[in-house]
Amino acid sequence: MSLGFGLLSAQLRPGETDWSRVYKETIALAIEAERLGLSSVWTTEHHFVDDGYMPSLAVVSGAIAAATTTIEIGTGVILAPLHHPLRLAEDAATVSLLSQGRFTLGLGLGWSGVEFEGLGARIDQRGRAMEEILTLLPKAWTGQPFTHEGTAYRVPELAVRPAPSTRIPILIGGGAEPAIRRAARMADGIFSNASANGFLRQLEWVKDECAVVGRDPSELRIIHYSVILPGSSADDAWARYTDHLWQMTWKYSDMESSADRPGPPPPAPALSESDRGSMLRRATIAGSSEEIVDSLMDLRARAGIPVEFVARSYFPTLEYQAQVELMQQLAEEVAPLI
Repeated sequence: MSLGFGLLSAQLRPGETDWSRVYKETIALAIEAERLGLSSVWTTEHHFVDDGYMPSLAVVSGAIAAATTTIEIGTGVILAPLHHPLRLAEDAATVSLLSQGRFTLGLGLGWSGVEFEGLGARIDQRGRAMEEILTLLPKAWTGQPFTHEGTAYRVPELAVRPAPSTRIPILIGGGAEPAIRRAARMADGIFSNASANGFLRQLEWVKDECAVVGRDPSELRIIHYSVILPGSSADDAWARYTDHLWQMTWKYSDMESSADRPGPPPPAPALSESDRGSMLRRATIAGSSEEIVDSLMDLRARAGIPVEFVARSYFPTLEYQAQVELMQQLAEEVAPLI
């Protein structure tokens, strides 16, 4: 097993307006991830955010596919109920073909009312929509005519083309029990950023749901992603990256407010002690490479089943060369040991 990297979000820095730079660097970081031997690179989706948080994951995944040759390309995650399932099927099939089968489709429900309203989707129907999307996608990818009559979607008899040349794996992101159980029933695995104890609880839901539907849990791909801050020590790592992590963390609380706010994105407010405590409670691993490896291996041992890891160590406010150096430390000192 190795280590993946993400979540690439193509966000502007506070006060910046040059989106060309962020997309150029997004593709460059994916190329660097492959060069360094990291196993996968992951993108993440939101809409209408003032810093341009990546809204078009299929487009960027296609660009990454064209710029790389071996690295797995994953979405972590596409907010599935915001997309028509046939369009989602077409986009995923196209990226899979462009990447010669290196594409993994991670899906999530979404949570922002602004996004659902803006894109004409129903937030109260998102669970049902996800169930139907998971039913529709495998049929669409056969390239053969099919129909669907559901609560959220109706599809007349038609065939979706192009069809992927290899099977596209589907992972489900999310923390709630219904999402994890849905993954165990209908998908190929989970993409989780829960705390260690929360993650272990999710695995119990996976095992229980597999027993209900008669599925072998070992068939599922289990990926845990967490913020990983490498340094010579935990204190050194926090000193390097606290401000960058705080900007990234705070932005989630600012997203909906920013949708109708003009001007370039603002910086996060000063970090209070309560904010610091909240940030520290997230699934964050900080320390030397040895300490990071120990934490990851401990979680895998406690899980009792194979677990893959992705470092959520992309920070939009980190200068490019510093970001590459962070990736290099993970690739050279952490990835070979997990």
